Amino acid sequence: MYRSHNCGELRSSHIDTTVTLAGWVQKVRDKGFVVWVDLRDRYGITQLIFDGERTEKDIFEQAQKLGREFVIQVQGKVIERTSKNPNIQTGDIEILVDKLSILNESLLPPFTIEDDTDGGDEIRMKYRYLDIRRDPVKNSLIFRHKVAREVRNYLSDQGFIEIETPYLIKSTPEGARDFVVPSRMNAGQFYALPQSPQTFKQLLMVAGMDKYFQIVKCFRDEDLRADRQPEFTQIDCEMAFVEQDDVLNAFEGLTKHLLKALKGIEIDDFPRMTYDEAMERYGSDKPDIRFGMEFGELNDIAQHKDFNVFNSAELVVGLAVPGGNSFSRKEIDALTDWIKRPQIGAKGLVYCRCNDDGTFKSSVDKFYDQADLENWAERTGAKAGDLILVLSGETDATRSRLNSLRMELAERLGLRNPDEFAPLWVTDFPLLEWSEDTQSYHAMHHPFTSPKHDQIDLLETDPAAVRANAYDLVLNGNEIGGGSIRIHDRETQALMFKHLGFSPEEAKAQFGFLMNAFEYGAPPHGGIAFGLDRLVAILGGQETIRDFIAFPKNNSGRDIMIDAPSPVDEAQLKELNLKLDL
Repeated sequence: MYRSHNCGELRSSHIDTTVTLAGWVQKVRDKGFVVWVDLRDRYGITQLIFDGERTEKDIFEQAQKLGREFVIQVQGKVIERTSKNPNIQTGDIEILVDKLSILNESLLPPFTIEDDTDGGDEIRMKYRYLDIRRDPVKNSLIFRHKVAREVRNYLSDQGFIEIETPYLIKSTPEGARDFVVPSRMNAGQFYALPQSPQTFKQLLMVAGMDKYFQIVKCFRDEDLRADRQPEFTQIDCEMAFVEQDDVLNAFEGLTKHLLKALKGIEIDDFPRMTYDEAMERYGSDKPDIRFGMEFGELNDIAQHKDFNVFNSAELVVGLAVPGGNSFSRKEIDALTDWIKRPQIGAKGLVYCRCNDDGTFKSSVDKFYDQADLENWAERTGAKAGDLILVLSGETDATRSRLNSLRMELAERLGLRNPDEFAPLWVTDFPLLEWSEDTQSYHAMHHPFTSPKHDQIDLLETDPAAVRANAYDLVLNGNEIGGGSIRIHDRETQALMFKHLGFSPEEAKAQFGFLMNAFEYGAPPHGGIAFGLDRLVAILGGQETIRDFIAFPKNNSGRDIMIDAPSPVDEAQLKELNLKLDL
């Protein structure tokens, strides 16, 4: 038996008992006549004591040679600590060791394995197995497990069935780039790794499974950022015989359950907002509603004077920064420089101070009087002591830039409290979006999303106006889930493919299996997929997902621990009927 207890469970009630522990050496403090060792495992830390007077000489000398991260086993008596440590659960006791066995020695770790480490991102990713020993990463992975367990239990209790779908599937032209896998037995042909189990979960509804879920790996060969990895995990769900409200109510229930079970937070019914409303009020289809600073459109009250910057703009829009009148001119200039950066692309920033005495002072006083500026304040909801910031230009770009500024201001003002949770449903997305690159329409979500029934005719005359039975669940300014009511008849699906530029032959070649299934009694159905990595990170108080994934890739899509991707042997390429010619 390697251990009778773990390193986090001994208390003063165990005093005078003999125990066996095993774990890693966190720290050694050698005072010459006494050696203290902090022994760590997944469960906590227990202090060991080797006393020159009470410990056998050979064991004492062995203790003096211990190094960080040695794996050891000890036996000893639990005694009361003279100097108690209230910062750890075992802080009232220590183990007077009478037996010591070194199970494995360790090289000096390349960084300190403590909460506040001296290791940078790259070195910690290279030695990820060491980084996971640190409490912040270890606890993040344990928290992920708890979220997944709650999801499984809740959905199972609600009658959902967990079903696995294939990882080797067919490549399709829609969405992001596929990872492809060559087939040895079918020369010149390839599988793709799934970006989503979308068509399979729809086929399960045709198969009569009614309520499906799966916590599943998905793969997208696309550029990376803090909240994106080439392989990621979805909570994938589908339901038959449902309308939009049925799906929203079901998964609002799941989200409420997670918030209550994991964070102890109870939230009332989630607000709902259309896509158009979200863009007008926040300039984003995933607005953070933990704070205000809603947009106020100023065209009708700002384009009547001789200020050509506004007069020539498609949109003039502003927001009120609470307490922003305290900003110095230097701080306002810094904000102007921030929004002029290439990443944002604004040409300038107009401001207006709302003074405590009810007067206004703006950067465009030459063109606007006090009555005009008072109208700006009313439209943006600004009060005395606030600062109004205004952008102008083409509608979509201007809203996007003001949204970026809104989020930056919220960070600087400390308005994005990670312990506060503000969920929101965004509905009625455009069915299609125009691509300047291809000069054609693409599905905003995917080609299986149902259009609003009363707008199908608009596909022929005004495709950009068609709204989808699609919805996103937003939490603290992050999309954590998205879904739709699906097309469930062959005729409508064929019409959708036509407007996406598929010929009948191409549609049959790519999705004939699904079209055929729709002719065998497909029920109305819909669903949603949550991004588990992102959901766990936000519930854990963070917005980057890396620490909640056991072995993540870096921003180049590489696993620098195992050095992947890597070349393969020429014989293996030949066996796969591939020739590498770079």
